[in-house]
Amino acid sequence: MRFVYIIRCNDATLYTGITNDLKKRVHDHNHSKVWAKYTKARRPVALVWYKKVKNRVIAAKLEFKTKRIGKAKKEELVWSQKNKKNLL
Repeated sequence: MRFVYIIRCNDATLYTGITNDLKKRVHDHNHSKVWAKYTKARRPVALVWYKKVKNRVIAAKLEFKTKRIGKAKKEELVWSQKNKKNLL
């Protein structure tokens, strides 16, 4: 199982990624000195959207599509999930 996720950075940018451990990855984005190069300078970050998928191949395809849709469409995803359930 994998997660495709979007986090909102302190500068209001959105970062999209893949992980198999969502809580740990968000923690890494906020605290890691080695990983999370993009978000390191934009901390703190907050998880704003995620989708659970069956495997890495599906996750990679969804991540690619999500990265290409643009910020306005990503904001729609964030808004729709926010109104459905609480995030981690």
